[in-house]
Amino acid sequence: MVVQAYILIQTDVGKAADVARAISEVKGVTLAEDVTGPYDVIVRAEARNVDELGKLVVAKVQTLDGITRTLTCPIVHI
Repeated sequence: MVVQAYILIQTDVGKAADVARAISEVKGVTLAEDVTGPYDVIVRAEARNVDELGKLVVAKVQTLDGITRTLTCPIVHI
């Protein structure tokens, strides 16, 4: 089973496009878009399980230059 999530990202001022471009290259990221509003980039990601998703966010997403904060929202199918 694949775990999917949206990752809402706040960036440094003027860095949204750079962050979206860089994050789109990360394995497990299926979509990265710059947006307006309280978040600057929204990412859709997938992993084999919740632990792998956590590793993706902490080790690969949060370490990218220009990211100041993330909020991970796992997708549920009700």
